[in-house]
Amino acid sequence: MPHHASRHLAEGPRVGIRHFTYEDGAEFTARARESKDLHHPWLFPPTTAQAYTAYAGRLIEDPSKAGFLVCDKSDGAIAGFININNIVEGGFQSGALGYGAFAHAAGRGLMREGLDLVVGHAFGPLRLHRLEINVQPGNAASIALARRCGFRLEGFSPKMLFVDGAWRDHERWAITTEMITRPRPR
Repeated sequence: MPHHASRHLAEGPRVGIRHFTYEDGAEFTARARESKDLHHPWLFPPTTAQAYTAYAGRLIEDPSKAGFLVCDKSDGAIAGFININNIVEGGFQSGALGYGAFAHAAGRGLMREGLDLVVGHAFGPLRLHRLEINVQPGNAASIALARRCGFRLEGFSPKMLFVDGAWRDHERWAITTEMITRPRPR
C-alpha cells in the first residue's frame, strides 16, 4: 500500500514530508476509511477515489494551498496529512493549518515531527511569517499537538467553522517566525 516514489521536501529522524500526488489516492483513502472513528467528529478526509481526486487537485493546483503528506521513513507509509490553506502573501504572509493523523500512526509522535517539518518549510521556502490552527475545544489531541509544537492560544471564535452539519466553536492557535527561535515545549 505505501507509495515510495516521491522525494521528501524535509526529513526528521522518523518521518519525511512531501506533497500530495494523485497516485496517493488508494493509500490515502484506505487510511482515511480505517481512521473514521479517530477522525469523527473533527474532520472528514476523503474516503473514495473521486473525493480524493477533487481534494488532492485543490491542494496540488491552487496556489493558496499547500498539502503535505507525513510519511513514515521506515516503510514509506502515509502517517497523516498537514495542509496549509488560505495562504495570503504581501503584508500578511500567513496561512491556516489543518491536519490529521491516520489510526495506525496515532500516538507515536510522527505528527509532531511532521508538523515541525511543515512549520520549518512554511517559514523557510514558502517565506510565510505566521501560521494559524483553528481547533474545536473538545479536540484534545489536536490542541495537545499545537501546544507541543510551540503554537500559542490566541483566542476563541464562537460558531467559526461549519463542521459535521453545524457551526462549531474553535480555539485559535498561532505561531510566528519569531516564536520558533526560542525553545519549544516538548
